[in-house]
Amino acid sequence: MKLIVWLIRALVFVLLLVLAIANQQHATLNLLLGYVWQAPLILIGLAFFGAGLGAGLVSSLPAMVRLKLENGRLRRDLRTARETPAAVSEPPLPPIV
Repeated sequence: MKLIVWLIRALVFVLLLVLAIANQQHATLNLLLGYVWQAPLILIGLAFFGAGLGAGLVSSLPAMVRLKLENGRLRRDLRTARETPAAVSEPPLPPIV
């Protein structure tokens, strides 16, 4: 299974490398307020990929913090449950006939 995963990773890497080599021509990106960015097309694609990656990480931060706090609370609850002795209840008496 690990071999298949590494083969898929190598295939994706080679495909992205071929894509990068094939897109070396310069592209012009017209931004707001008249700003213009001229760069190789693969660099523009890489910049937008990085911006998307950063936005995804920032948007997942609240969920990660909430889960980390809940994990800490559950660990404390488990520790206190292990430290307190279990109450032994006596079984009910059989009915008297």
